[in-house]
Amino acid sequence: MQQTTGIPKVSTGIEGLDEVTNGGFPKGRPVLICGSAGCGKTLFGIQFLVKGIVEHDEPGVFLSFEETAADLTANVASLGFDLDKLTAEGKFRIDYIRVERSEIEETGEYDLEGLFIRLNYAIDAIGAKRVVLDTLESLFAGMQNEGLLRAEIRRLFSWLKEKGVTTVITGERGDTTLTRQGLEEYVSDCVILLDFRVVDQLATRRLRIVKYRGSTHGTNEYPFLIDENGISVIPITSLKLDYGASTDIISTGLKPLDALFKKGGFYEAGSTLITGTAGTAKTILAGYFTLGSCLRNERVLLFSFEEAPDQTIRNLLSIGIDLRPFIESKLLLIHASRPTLYGLEMHLLVVNKLLVEFKPKTVIVDPISSLVSAGTALEVKAMLVRLIDTLKIHKINALFTCLMGRTGSSAGDGTIEAVSSLADNWLYLRNEQVDRKRQRSVLIVKSRGMEHYNDWVNFTVSPAGISFEASSIPTISNSANGK
Repeated sequence: MQQTTGIPKVSTGIEGLDEVTNGGFPKGRPVLICGSAGCGKTLFGIQFLVKGIVEHDEPGVFLSFEETAADLTANVASLGFDLDKLTAEGKFRIDYIRVERSEIEETGEYDLEGLFIRLNYAIDAIGAKRVVLDTLESLFAGMQNEGLLRAEIRRLFSWLKEKGVTTVITGERGDTTLTRQGLEEYVSDCVILLDFRVVDQLATRRLRIVKYRGSTHGTNEYPFLIDENGISVIPITSLKLDYGASTDIISTGLKPLDALFKKGGFYEAGSTLITGTAGTAKTILAGYFTLGSCLRNERVLLFSFEEAPDQTIRNLLSIGIDLRPFIESKLLLIHASRPTLYGLEMHLLVVNKLLVEFKPKTVIVDPISSLVSAGTALEVKAMLVRLIDTLKIHKINALFTCLMGRTGSSAGDGTIEAVSSLADNWLYLRNEQVDRKRQRSVLIVKSRGMEHYNDWVNFTVSPAGISFEASSIPTISNSANGK
């Protein structure tokens, strides 16, 4: 990310956090990471050091007051952080200091001189540019003299600044203050608050930049994800309407359906909404779109909230759509999960993470109406707005299916209203009983920037796939073929 401030900064090593902080942490200054137990403070510090070594060749020192070097190394190994290897290379150093309250005697001469000597040696031994102190409360656990405590905290922060190292200091959250001592937040140049909350049995981790001296920064709460690759923060609320618009055409994956559009398909990098009641072939049309994208040798990421991958593959195979070769060739990735597995923001983080890792050209979500079980209608709308904007910024073809109730209303209580105004194309599917027979039909409600057929078109579903009735195929001429 381009830095817009004159303050020198260093990368945080955490995906998305550099954007939120407008370039990273202040170089050579202390940064306070505070929060309750289990919110990820220690991992923030470890990732800051490891990424600094691997990506920027900046050695780091981790000073621990709670976990031994062996415990810390074992705990982060599952995230792919090999601290033993970095230590052997002389770029990383862990120093564990055991602090016992009973061993601390408060006298007028008590100070942190011993800590400074030990920390100074560790920094100079490997030429460290980054330092983490975890956690500060343990160091001052036995001190009751508030005046002495404040003096020593100020002296510690001043010493770190004079040393010129970028330091991350973790602290436990207090009852009425950001930290237990209530002082660190005032002497730190940057303060980040971590939060781990559970709402309606759904857990979400969030962060907020409380202050950042001399720099602009994001002021919202940002969800972050901890998985096997560490921490990632997606600044989803900072998206702007500044993406381009393609004039290239792609196929819907079904030639008779392409014929309903003047130019023979959708505009590339657009978003398409398919709505209808149960059994109207929404997932089948999504399957054709998936097949068409794979045949163009484009990667497809399919999010399924109702079916397991094997079930999706089996069902589509029954009508002649075989996606197995594309899964084997890594062109297609099906990510299946229940909507209630995460909160809405966490689902969005997972999408963004897979966008970076898999780099798809097409993303399909089937169905978005299931997301209502993970949040309110307003929350779903906010999440989908961010998702659509994210996909447009990355120039990704997007297709969403949404279940409607029998009366025509959205089963997702506002999901259609949230997406219909944002989608570039809207296909409305209908399933009626005519002469005791099932009659499926499709109507193009809208297609932005393109002339399209404006009447219902009947179709049937058989083992051979979707077939359109010859009498209902329009005569609208095409001026372009699908890509």
